[in-house]
Amino acid sequence: MDNVQEETTRKNKQETACRTVHQYNKEPIPGEDMKKLREIAEDYRRVKNYVYARYGGIGSLSKLYPGYTVQNEMTASGLRSELGLPSVYFYRAVFDALGDIKSQWAATKTKLAKLVGQNENFTAQEKHYLRFLLKSSNAFEAILNQKAIQLPQEMQRKYEELSHEVNTEKLHRYLCRQVRKYHQRELVTNRADGFYLTERAYRYGVDQADDAGRKPKYGIFIATKEKRRRVFIPLTDENSYQKQIYLKLIPEESGVDISIPLVIKVRMHRDYTNEIGLSAGMRCMFTTQDGTVYGEQFWEIQEELAQYLRASAETYRREKANNAGRRKYRAQKARLDAKLETYINQEINRMIEQEKPKVIYLPKLPGNSRAGYDRRVNYSVGVWRKGLIRERLEQKCLEHSIALVEVFGKAISSECSNCGSMGKYSGNDFRCGNCGFEADKKQNAARNALKRGQAGNYVNKIMESDEKAGTK
Repeated sequence: MDNVQEETTRKNKQETACRTVHQYNKEPIPGEDMKKLREIAEDYRRVKNYVYARYGGIGSLSKLYPGYTVQNEMTASGLRSELGLPSVYFYRAVFDALGDIKSQWAATKTKLAKLVGQNENFTAQEKHYLRFLLKSSNAFEAILNQKAIQLPQEMQRKYEELSHEVNTEKLHRYLCRQVRKYHQRELVTNRADGFYLTERAYRYGVDQADDAGRKPKYGIFIATKEKRRRVFIPLTDENSYQKQIYLKLIPEESGVDISIPLVIKVRMHRDYTNEIGLSAGMRCMFTTQDGTVYGEQFWEIQEELAQYLRASAETYRREKANNAGRRKYRAQKARLDAKLETYINQEINRMIEQEKPKVIYLPKLPGNSRAGYDRRVNYSVGVWRKGLIRERLEQKCLEHSIALVEVFGKAISSECSNCGSMGKYSGNDFRCGNCGFEADKKQNAARNALKRGQAGNYVNKIMESDEKAGTK
């Protein structure tokens, strides 16, 4: 429980949190406009692959930070002129690819650090030396490229102290072998379904009405490869942002999904002091340890969407992209999706306001690919929005400084929350043959989630990392 309180304290110290909002096209995008956007996405992909191929190896490690050398070399490469790609897209693609390369090297270093820690053949001094190399980008790059290690004065002195205690040649060979073994050789992307836009690449506004009396529409103007020509996309809302955004193309639906990252202020609640256990379900969203249910209409709304998809599936496959039936399908599906998402948000907000939790314990259940998962599920289960519910719960907890803790979910519905024996349930009713305890199956699971969480039987990754850091 101490670790949970430490995590809550850590979150309370955070003043801001990130969330992503989405915008969508209000009407189908004309084929010619979609073609222009897809051309940008394809060129964006080509630039990224060029950067991957040229700077993804060990020889370019010294150029990755902060990346201006790469930017200058890409300018001199002539690729932008060859593609005719505006600079707002070209340089964004360059730094997007550099970010992927840096993430790849960070993952490799994390893997190597784990291997070093697990290697029982290394002495404490050897492990310390290898960790020093992994933390120092200059030293790491020098080892891989067979160069002399030259660091800032204070770090150089520290390096020399550590190197005198170990066999550096042996450890350098080990490091190089592991990099060759575990580092992904070359990044490549075959996807050309979207791209990032900086503020200079778009603007929000209203298009001008024409002489036929068409009403002005609010939307976003996106720069194209044609000079002073922009594609206008009417939007379903009238919000505007000044952020770097991501435009995902959905050509088969003549649409787009615009993702906008926002930084919001975290809310602190002095009266949020409770610890609660939750059990998630298909028919209702959540049940608490005291039997309170949230999202009772979830199944009804979910089934409405599932029935519509089921009834429309055969017709949808036969229809072509731009006919009236396809547009009708997309519009109705969007309305049902929005209805479900709105309900999920409302119920999670209601739960937080009513329960006032400081900590929420939620079971982590086996994934669909694991043993015991019944693949003979109906269509409703197939489109169940479990991921959306979890995503919205995580976001709301972050915004309200609530610690969300995953506990071990094995047998959580079958174990008696009163005595700990294994009981049985039929339908929604649980009964323990040992002590006679009876309860709703979901309530029993929520009680177990609370007990396991308070006993420290959680699998939350954030908690694990904090616990390990505290033992060093």
